[in-house]
Amino acid sequence: MQDPSAYRPVLELIDLRRSFRQGLREITVLAGAGARLMPGEAVALVGPSGAGKSTLLHIAGLLETPDTGHVVVNGRDCAKMNDEARTAVRRAEMGFVYQFHQLLPEFSALENVVIPQMILGRSRKAAETRARELLGSMGLAERVDHRPAELSGGEQQRTAICRALANSPRLILADEPTGNLDPKTSERVFHELINLIRTTGVAALIATHNIDLAYRMDRVLQLADGLLHEITPTRAGGR
Repeated sequence: MQDPSAYRPVLELIDLRRSFRQGLREITVLAGAGARLMPGEAVALVGPSGAGKSTLLHIAGLLETPDTGHVVVNGRDCAKMNDEARTAVRRAEMGFVYQFHQLLPEFSALENVVIPQMILGRSRKAAETRARELLGSMGLAERVDHRPAELSGGEQQRTAICRALANSPRLILADEPTGNLDPKTSERVFHELINLIRTTGVAALIATHNIDLAYRMDRVLQLADGLLHEITPTRAGGR
């Protein structure tokens, strides 16, 4: 029988509103933004610098609270949860990928992928098995014992993607995951990230300034004037 969760959005953003005070001015960043992400779907988030993409990702990732609105993760409204409950949802349901990998410099690639699993209670042996599988799938089997400083930029970012997927999250939130890479490396990292999204069934919201990469995802959402608008790609993309 088909898993009912396959038909349920992994993430629903409903009427999100967020404003900030800047001196005597009130700046509206989100003015009723809404979106849905389904399992196995890669959705690009685009918009000019300062439009509020990072704020939206922080709210979706339960790192920031909207003024009003709802953040529904796997059917649970999380926007008004207390800090402890929000942290539990983040650890169990979400993975984060940043422009700058933010790996722990004193630990190897393997250990960087093992640690988040052990925080959730997985044994070291099981965590290492999972980490080796993920790193191997990203072409890093020969690099697992290297520290971040010994890895190339692309290898560091691929390790960061493995870390984000270590606890089998339902949702990946990525903020310019290829923005700090050269074009060739960016292409490889993007290809492997999308492949992992497809094979694991995770939903992904990926903020990017690279329109070419955005149009190769399943959908493109543009953040403008505090609202999300779906863009129809001008050429074939997605699956």
